[in-house]
Amino acid sequence: MQKALADAGHGSRREIEAWIADGRVFVNDEPAHIGQRVTSRDKVKLNGRVVYLKDAERMPRVLMYHKPEGEIVSRDDPERRPSIFEKLPRIRGSRWIAVGRLDFNACGRLLVTDSGELANRLMHPRYGLEREYAVRLLGELTPEQIFQLQTGVELEDGMANFSRLFLAGGEGANRWYRVVINEGRNREVRRMFAAIGITVSRLMRVRYGPVALPPQLKRGQHKELTDKEVKTLMSILQPVQQAEH
Repeated sequence: MQKALADAGHGSRREIEAWIADGRVFVNDEPAHIGQRVTSRDKVKLNGRVVYLKDAERMPRVLMYHKPEGEIVSRDDPERRPSIFEKLPRIRGSRWIAVGRLDFNACGRLLVTDSGELANRLMHPRYGLEREYAVRLLGELTPEQIFQLQTGVELEDGMANFSRLFLAGGEGANRWYRVVINEGRNREVRRMFAAIGITVSRLMRVRYGPVALPPQLKRGQHKELTDKEVKTLMSILQPVQQAEH
């Protein structure tokens, strides 16, 4: 039960277990219990509303969204700022789940899916999916700064480093760099540059794992991945093997 509801995007398994214990979930008009087996043919209600469970044989849906600056990746915002979820198509009986986040002032490629399990796997560090960003800075990095960013800088939540960093052009005083990182801590790219005294004036994610931002996808637009593309994405989700000591 908790896996089925989580996979349909209605919350985490832990949250759903608490909801079941509180009597908020019903199956075929009877109170649900933790670990109960259900299929798409069962009538499931959450907080009195019918929930449509996904067919286990159906491929997850995945959208690529070109997030502009000035949108948040959240449904709940006390400041009532524009949300990416207002731009996405509605899906019956489920909801979109963002794969990671981009901060309010960042733009670029963002994946959303209707599968909680797939979203969790895409975000989990053990799968080692790369995130590539285009970063605009004022001025050019020194060799010492590049070395420091690639070997590691100390952040308040631990060491961080770029697996790749290279100059990508620029005009006037501005320089563009491409950086690649293998995790998704909050505002990590900006914080890494700030740790060496550099301010990022623009940040754009151009790739998440194998999914790159196509040039024809304009800001605020979305594109659904085909079943073949989703299968390719799922096929790479094998845990990174840890080196033996």
